[in-house]
Amino acid sequence: MPQHPSSIPPSPLNAAPQDGEVILSLGPSHPAMHGTIQIFTRLLGEKVVGADVHCGYLHRGFEKECEDHTWHNLIPYTDRLNYCSAMINNFAYCDAVETLMDIEITPRCRYLRTLLSEYSRIADHLTCTAAGLMELGAMTAFLYLMTIRDYIYEHMADLTGARITHSFGRIGGLACDLPTGWLSRLDEILKEYETFVGRVHTLVDRNRIFIDRMRNIGVLSTQEAIHWGYTGPILRSTGAALDLRKDTPYLAYSELEFEVPVGIKGDNYDRYYVRMCEMDESVYMIRQLMDLLPEGPINVDDRRCVFPPKTLVYQEIESLINHFKLVMEGPKVPPGEVYRAHESPNGELGFYLISTGEGAPYKVHVRAPSFVHMGGLHRLLEGYQLADIVATFGSINMIGGECDR
Repeated sequence: MPQHPSSIPPSPLNAAPQDGEVILSLGPSHPAMHGTIQIFTRLLGEKVVGADVHCGYLHRGFEKECEDHTWHNLIPYTDRLNYCSAMINNFAYCDAVETLMDIEITPRCRYLRTLLSEYSRIADHLTCTAAGLMELGAMTAFLYLMTIRDYIYEHMADLTGARITHSFGRIGGLACDLPTGWLSRLDEILKEYETFVGRVHTLVDRNRIFIDRMRNIGVLSTQEAIHWGYTGPILRSTGAALDLRKDTPYLAYSELEFEVPVGIKGDNYDRYYVRMCEMDESVYMIRQLMDLLPEGPINVDDRRCVFPPKTLVYQEIESLINHFKLVMEGPKVPPGEVYRAHESPNGELGFYLISTGEGAPYKVHVRAPSFVHMGGLHRLLEGYQLADIVATFGSINMIGGECDR
């Protein structure tokens, strides 16, 4: 039921400014707002006494658009949700469709998806941490982290053909197998990672300026984090060791050894340090997966969703018709509904799908962590200084594509 206007809590900015108060807008053109968010603040001197967060400047109508395209054709759309870790979006969506179709992916595909998810997590955390450090003036640390991220992006491009929006997941498998020498280059990049990230730890972790800007700023308790729907590193920074990879294991996570880093105070510094530790855990998992990776096919043998080999398409009419119908009509997903969630770099990324048995979905809803996190962002800004907004916002890692509604 819609709320009566009188029952809706008023915005802290609706009332006229009191003596000495100023209304200030940050973004969406402010560099630290990344062009996709606007924060209206009520200031008393340099103190933020009220904040009203507006997102949605990067808008595609993702969920509604999905209703007019086949199940296959939605995979590139998921890339654009969190474009810093597009593969995790691919795999979470494909997992949801595969659940509806009662498909169990091959062992090699399961391990590869896990490896690529953790590789994407490193790239995402590197982007967030580097941008946050740069916005505080730590240019050397920024360049060290971005160097590794660029190595990863080039390496991903060797596999997928795309630098950022990979569209590599497929219903029932993956677009292709690893090229020759890809794992050897991965091992080299992980060694480079340890060198450069070690330098950042030395430069930043105990830096007095960094600690003064981050410690005891944007403090969030576990209870408040759960109340506002925070998940991922933000929730874990409060001391809650909640992680879907441990709590509800999927893919190959139940077979891996890894820890769930947690913070102490839930402040900006803890959010930085949890991400840094999570990257180390991802490296540890990737090394395990490289040893465990089995041989075998990467796609299931199921013509309901997997395209036949091109050699057969050109040689036999059955494969040609199968290919044509998958392209033109899409796979026929059995009627039903499903929700599948993966642990993305920002938190719980869930896809809720409804199928009526046709080649296109009836409904697609994504539980995008960044969109949920914006609902409680004002809680992290109010009571602190104007200069703290940039540091706190950087620690949230808001991705505009996930705020698309």
